Formats: sequence, structure tokens, C-alpha cells
Amino acid sequence: MAQFFTPKKSSQQPQHIECNVDTLDHHCVGIGRHEGKAIFIEGALPGERVKVRLTEQKKQYAHGQLQKIVQAAPERIEPFCPHYRECGGCSTQHMTLAHQHEAKQQGLRTLFARLGGVTVPPLEPVLTGAEQGYRRVCRLAVKYDKGSRRVQLGFRRRQSSELVEVHACPVLESALSTLIAPLRAQLERLKHPRDIGHVELIADDQGVLMLLRHTGRPNEHDRQQLMDFADAHKLDLYLQSGDAGEGSVPCEPLRQTRTPVYRLGELSLSFAPGDFIQVNRSVNQAMVERALAWLDVQPGEKVLDLFCGVGNFTLPLAAKAREVVGVEGEMSMVRRAQHNAEQNGIGNVRVYKADLAADITDLPWAREGFDRVLLDPARPGALEVMPHIVKLAPRRVVYVSCNPVTLARDSKVLVNAGYRLRRLGMLDMFPHTGHLESIALFEKE
Repeated sequence: MAQFFTPKKSSQQPQHIECNVDTLDHHCVGIGRHEGKAIFIEGALPGERVKVRLTEQKKQYAHGQLQKIVQAAPERIEPFCPHYRECGGCSTQHMTLAHQHEAKQQGLRTLFARLGGVTVPPLEPVLTGAEQGYRRVCRLAVKYDKGSRRVQLGFRRRQSSELVEVHACPVLESALSTLIAPLRAQLERLKHPRDIGHVELIADDQGVLMLLRHTGRPNEHDRQQLMDFADAHKLDLYLQSGDAGEGSVPCEPLRQTRTPVYRLGELSLSFAPGDFIQVNRSVNQAMVERALAWLDVQPGEKVLDLFCGVGNFTLPLAAKAREVVGVEGEMSMVRRAQHNAEQNGIGNVRVYKADLAADITDLPWAREGFDRVLLDPARPGALEVMPHIVKLAPRRVVYVSCNPVTLARDSKVLVNAGYRLRRLGMLDMFPHTGHLESIALFEKE
């Protein structure tokens, strides 16, 4: 079955080739070869012959955009979303979930061997959940078209900054997906819709909240329109306005009926709009349970939780340990994690602010002893703090990662220091995307 993908606009004459696809990388991107050079082709499957427009060429490899499938693989399936071929979100809907898992797991093994030189044990069963309707957080791009005077609301086009307008999204929780169409209509009724930067929708355990980024200061008409919309749809509404950098702009509540919270077992964790929380609630619960099981914390032991956020791992760990010390780079998150501990009646947690990419040697908490360490860094990984973890010499380390490249790299530091990779598994936090999240257990030999 031939399929066509929208080409990216370019002022240069593109180079088109035809090649066979041999394998997939850890992002589920097809890899073929042409004149001895590896060609990375999103949307292509092994066993296929494809026509490709080359978009980027390097000495050893090139990136290409799929133009036509000359011969399709028998494993190819029909995507469930009508926006699949344009939207930059779910790039692997042409594969079954089992096929996605297989490709990502093979990529995980390959990265550990190539970047870390680490012997990989048999991989654990994939932690997975619902294939659709799993996202409780999304960011929608907004664009005002002057010619038609219409507001477009949707996601960024694949390999482009252009916007793909959507009226619903099948991977969002239904409470978020059903808001997209009426929200677009509401934005069109504003006097100054062009000042809307983006919209975040978040489903907590009590309802939905909306964070709206405004590049100026909305007038009274627009503020009232937004509050009326929030009231009609029973949303809590927050506004981020002004010209300052996005991270430094405070959130103003326009309609607030509660503190946002999500549940984690018997725990209730509060957060603020703009805080990082895991988007997949069922996989997050399973991930925390696996991390605790692998750490195997004993009642008299002390645990260090690095990059602790609002306490997603910190608070569950506190039920197992004598004491837990959490460390986070943002003071607002530090306060939130400590508040969450207090609200849940947990008295054996301390949380500190620290830049974990800097030298932490002389910080008081860093000179304490710890029996176990858990870390959950952002995509850049935790290379700078790995030597300090080695110095602490905990018996077990659990590393939760959203980037297998930096996980494999950082693992080498632990293995070279006498730790052994005991367990490794994939977390399917983002089905139908190229994201690969994983969890690893290291034990001192």
C-alpha cells in the first residue's frame, strides 16, 4: 500500500533517492543504505523499498523524508489518527505496539554495548498501559491567521515549525481531547487572539486545569471571556502573561477551585501549573513500584533521591526507609516536595536545592552517608553527579531515564567503579512515539 508524506519546503533543489530499509534505530526510525552511507528515514520499516528526499547530509550518514513506499513490509499497519502523516507527535503508529517495543528494546541493548561497553542482562518485561487516551498533559500551539481571521489550534507539523490544526487527539485523556474544538472556538471570540502563545491542558485527579500563555496583558473583555469558558467547562484557569522569558513568568489564577493534585497509591501529591509531572498516570504508578522493588530499601536505611521534582519517588521511598533526602534544582519544586511530605504526614523527608550539574562536594547533605540512591534526571542525563554517587558508595543505585543515550553513557561511570548492571527494562511512557524511557538497577560488587 503506497503512502505519501507531506514534503518539507526548501529553497534548494532536493536530492531524491530510492533505497531498501534494513533495520530500525532506538527511536523506531528506519535505516537504509545508499552509496555506502546510512540513511535515517522516519516512517519506514525494515524490508521496505522506499523513495526518499534527503533533508540533511553528513559524511557518514544522512536523514531523509519518506516520499513513497514502493514495496511495503507485511508488518505495516494503518495509523489510527487522521493527522498521523503531518503531526509531529505520534510517529510510530504504522507499527504494532509489540513491534515498537521490540525495536526500542533492541536499540537499548545496542546503545549500552556501543556507548557504555556494558554487558546487558536479559531485559525485564516492558511496563506499559493503554495504547490510546493515556496522556494527562498536553501543550497546544496557537496561531492566528490574519487573512481568514481564524485561530488555529493544534500541534507542530513533523520536521517543521508549522501548525497542524486538530479537533481531537486520540492519545489524550478524553477530558482533554474533547476540549480542543470548543477551546478553538472560544479563542476566536477574543478581541486579541494573536496574543495567545500556547495552551497547556492538564488532567489532575479532580478535573482539568488550563494554563494559557499570553504574550501581553489581556484586556477585561478577553479575561472575562476566558473565565466564562472555564466556568462553563468547570476548568481551573491560570494565565501566564508578560514579555519576560517563559520560565520567569508567574501564573495568575483566573479561576481556581482547588490545589492541583495527583494520586500515587495512597499518597496525594500537589503540583502547580507548569511543574513537571509524568504524563502517563498508569505507567508512572508501575514505574514507582518497580523502582522501589529494585532498590529494596530496608527499614534502617537512608536513601538519596536526586532530581526529585515534587516527590514522585521521594514520598513512596519514605515509607520504606529510615530517612530520604531529596535534591532538586528549582526552589519552587523543593518547597512543593517538602509540602507534599508534610501534607501526607511524612516526617522522615528532607529536600534541598542544588545544581546537580555543578560541584556539590562541599554541600552538607552531600557529605552524609547513603545506603541507596535513586536518580531521575532530564534528557541531558547526570554525568556531572555520577562521580559523587560513586564516592557515596551506595549498595544499590536505580537510574530512571528518559534518554537511553545519556543512560548508557552514565552507566559506564558506575560499571568502571565496580558496580554491575543487574536489571534493565523499558518503560512505555509514550506509546506510538520515538521516546524510549527506561529504568536500570546497579549493584555494588
